[in-house]
Amino acid sequence: MNKDSKIGKTIHLIRHGETDFNQQGIIQGSGVNSDLNEKGRWQAAQFFKANQNQPYNRIYTSELNRAIQSVDAFIQKGIPHTTHAGLNEINWGVMEGKPSSPERHQIYQRIIENWTNGHLDIAVENGETPLELFDKQTKALEHITQKTDEDLILVSMHGRAMRSFLCLLTNTPLQQMEQWEHTNLCLYELVFNGDYFDVIKACDVSHLQE
Repeated sequence: MNKDSKIGKTIHLIRHGETDFNQQGIIQGSGVNSDLNEKGRWQAAQFFKANQNQPYNRIYTSELNRAIQSVDAFIQKGIPHTTHAGLNEINWGVMEGKPSSPERHQIYQRIIENWTNGHLDIAVENGETPLELFDKQTKALEHITQKTDEDLILVSMHGRAMRSFLCLLTNTPLQQMEQWEHTNLCLYELVFNGDYFDVIKACDVSHLQE
């Protein structure tokens, strides 16, 4: 990545609003292209209300509906918008779209434990490893930060992918990604310090307070 192009950059990074799958505890991954539910649309509206006057130069989102819909009000306002596959959620393979069960929960917990122990080349059946995801995100970040005239950027993506992306932005070892908390329509604000991005706000949901 070109350090010069990142100097002075601020990224507002959000997780998409709630979907029915989130509400039901069902893993969506990159293969379930769901829409925001009523609560998710409310969360998106609240985020827009709080940040509509931010001078965003560009919006970057994953290719998935829920990420795009979460920032649609900004797009309708005329802020340039780019989708990038490198911002998509991790592929959870056979776990995607399946009702929650004790067995699936055990598989999920075992995978997370492996990742936390540094086994980042492991995936669920037909799924994607964190290393594969990280490689795509590295290319996405290079694309996002290449323009020197984009000082304030809004990025809308997904929970697990967000954890990985925050490791990339902050130069944190990938096996420590569980430290990054997230919830639907939370905000991370990050500013480039010359070497990596500093976290100014973490998992901020003050815009969702009624």
